[in-house]
This record gives sequence, C-alpha cells and structure tokens, in this order.
Amino acid sequence: MGGAKGEERPGGGGGDDWCYQFGNKNTFDLKAPKKSPLALRMFVFAMTMLCGISICSMCMKQLGSDGWSRIVKIEVVEQPCNKSTVPPSEVQFVHYPQPITYSREECKCNPVRFFAIISSQRSGSGWFETLLNSHTNVSSNGEIFSKKERRSNISSIVKTLDKVYNLDWNSSASKNECTAAVGFKWMLNQGLVENHVDVVDYFNQRGVSAIFLFRRNLLRQLVSQLANNHDRYLKQLNGTHKAHVHTKHEARILARYKPRLNTTSLIWQLKQADEYTRDALENLKSTRHITVYYEDLILNRTKLFDVLDFLKVPSRKLVSRHVKIHIKPLSEQIQNWDEVYSALNGTQYESFLNAADYII
Repeated sequence: MGGAKGEERPGGGGGDDWCYQFGNKNTFDLKAPKKSPLALRMFVFAMTMLCGISICSMCMKQLGSDGWSRIVKIEVVEQPCNKSTVPPSEVQFVHYPQPITYSREECKCNPVRFFAIISSQRSGSGWFETLLNSHTNVSSNGEIFSKKERRSNISSIVKTLDKVYNLDWNSSASKNECTAAVGFKWMLNQGLVENHVDVVDYFNQRGVSAIFLFRRNLLRQLVSQLANNHDRYLKQLNGTHKAHVHTKHEARILARYKPRLNTTSLIWQLKQADEYTRDALENLKSTRHITVYYEDLILNRTKLFDVLDFLKVPSRKLVSRHVKIHIKPLSEQIQNWDEVYSALNGTQYESFLNAADYII
C-alpha cells in the first residue's frame, strides 16, 4: 500500500539507483517524432548506447569482482579417471595422484604405482636404482631418509612419504607428469626397522609395493662397507668422497684399499648382519613385495624384467653409468686373507670365501 513516494528501491542509492533505473522501461523515453531526420535518430541511438555502457560499468563496480564472478561462473566438474580396465586384485595398487605443485595435464589419468626399494648399505642399491631410473616411466628419488629430521618420528616419516607419493617430491630422477611408478630407496637402519609396524600399515593402506634388495655374500658386503668408510675420511678422489663411481680409473683408486678384518669377531659380525636382514624381511613380509639379490642381478640381467613386471611397467633395456669398484677375488681384496679363510672355512659362512659374484 502507498504511493510512488513510499516505494523502496532495491540496492540503496548511488550507483544502485542507476542499475535500478536502467531496468525501468520509463527511465528513457526515446520515442522520436514520426518524421524526425535520420541524423537525429542516429544521434539518439548513439547517446543511448553510450549511456547503456556507462550504466553497465557502474553496475559492475557496485557488484564487485566477487559478485560478478558468481554471476558468470560456470562450474566445471571433472570426470573421474576410468578404472574399469584395472583388475580387482590390482585396484589397491593403482593411483591417480593430484600434485599441488604442478598439473599432470594430459597424464592425469595415467595410473601410477608406488614402490620402495628396501635394502642395506653396500648391497648394490645405488646401481639398482640407476637402472630403474633409466626407464622412461619410473622415478626413484634416492635415499630420502638419509636426513635424520625426516625419520625422527612416524609423523615425519608419513609426511615425507605422502610428499613422494603425491608426486610433489622434486629430485633429479623425477619424471613428474607421466611417471607410471614412483618410489625411493630406504635403508633398514634409517628409521624403517624401528617403525616397521606403522610403515607396514602405511604401505598396506596406500598400496605401496616393496622391492627387497639384499646381498647374499655378506663377506663381500663387509669389505665394501669398510672400504667406503675408509674413503669417507680420506676422500681419495680429489678431496671428495664418492660412494659410487662412473669411471674405471676412479674404481681402481678406491679398490686399492685392502681392509684387515678382525677374525675374532668376524663370525659374530656376519651372523648379526644375517639376522638383522632376516628379521626385517619377516616384519615386512605382509606387504606386497618381491625379493631380489644383488648377485642374481649381476649374473642374470633378465632378473630385472621380473622387477619391471612387478611394477607393471613395460619391459625395456635398463642401463647404468655405475662402475663396479671391487672386481677382484676376495683373496686379493682382504689384507689378512689367510686368517679370514681359516676363520670361516668349515662354518656356515664357508661359501662366502669362493663366491664369484664379482664377475660382470
């Protein structure tokens, strides 16, 4: 009820009055005389257009950018990736990560598998990882838990794992958008053994597959560890320590060192190393895994295809620039070889004395 004076216009005064008036058919009476000249009609038309543009501009300013975006926003709903081709038994291990640091673009529906190379120092894991990284669809990001802060507690471990498996971890091996298998190298003594219960839960929940890589000949592994520790302090290659080398010249320099083994504690050392590995395998066996040995890979390169099949990536020839350091028989690499031979001969570790896994 009430007259025109009492009518309340929406939006208040100022520019909103203009917006309101613009929609009022009585605001502009553009009726021209029936016999008005053409020039006058064109002038009126031009003025009408200018006024319309001006009023629209004022309305947009009143609405603000947020209000305008709400008007013109068209919501785009992305279609989920088609998983119907994945066998039911494999669904848990097939992932479609959505990185926050970049877009996978046309590869967003390329399935990705998660893996971890679980090993111990001087077991050939560095060489093995470079072989995997030579595959165009595999990204293995190195020994990420070598830094103590990343393995200080299970929360730090999980945070690091999530970053790797979300494809947000940046390393020289990262192939980002179109990778089909992503993982890293994890040494047993880098928080893995201490947190194995939580790690197994994480692996099983996230669908992470484990590649167990170990060395059969623990005596050769011990020699390699002692030689590596020796170079860590002496830095024989131009003042730098190198755990892995790319030339035969560098390999010969590092191989000159012949450690002297403590035969009194040697059997105990080998037993400890053996039990440590066996216990780790037992604690982690409930994960989806494959077990490979360094010696088997050296003597039969087709074993690598078993690993590629395990990761469900195409079979390809894998290459590495790593050059093996210790290529001689153990009798030429241990300073007190006769004592070592006597200590192990006739024991459960006798087979380590004559193993020819150094042949490439």
